Amino acid sequence: MKLKTTINRRDFIHSMLLTPAAGFALAPTISWAQTVQGLYQNMPLEDQTMGNQNAKVTLLEYASMTCPHCKAFHEQILPDIKKAYIDTGKVKYVLRPFPFDGDRRGEAAFMLAKCAPNDNYYAMLDALFASQQNWAGKGKPVPELLRISKLSGMTETDFKACLSDQELLNRIINGRNLAVQKFNVRATPTIFINDQRFSEPATVESLSAALDGALAG
Repeated sequence: MKLKTTINRRDFIHSMLLTPAAGFALAPTISWAQTVQGLYQNMPLEDQTMGNQNAKVTLLEYASMTCPHCKAFHEQILPDIKKAYIDTGKVKYVLRPFPFDGDRRGEAAFMLAKCAPNDNYYAMLDALFASQQNWAGKGKPVPELLRISKLSGMTETDFKACLSDQELLNRIINGRNLAVQKFNVRATPTIFINDQRFSEPATVESLSAALDGALAG
């Protein structure tokens, strides 16, 4: 498998308009528990954290914005986990971008979330997942992405400048490549609790049990 590391920014928006959403799996996920070294060190893209920065436990998700499984996780599972663990200060949560190779729409969505003003990264992700069917499939995604961006406080000038930010795009892609090469991320969502890959089917119950175990450890 070959993953691209750079994209010509002059062609980025044009290719985003023409490229349908990519698939949401590269290969089967690992079915056994694994400790991963270096998961929080020297990341190409700075993490943005939800919750208590000093929480003992970190819930880390690699996600694709065009992945329907990620949308389901964020709408059906994460709200209960957030209420019980993140909002109470027990757990901090990090979502890292994992757009698939050639997924211009997913890359653009993450760029816009990173550019969202007033620390609106996670609010922007929520809005993008909620409207996923309107921008992540066939057709032209720009009108819907622009609409959502304006709701976050961006202007159309901000929107165009964000999507022209080659350094930001490269950092997102380099972060994805690092996840593939060093952490063996192959599908989304891929979840880690501290430095342990979460290998069970993700449900509120299974994640709660794993988080309780990590908090007790």
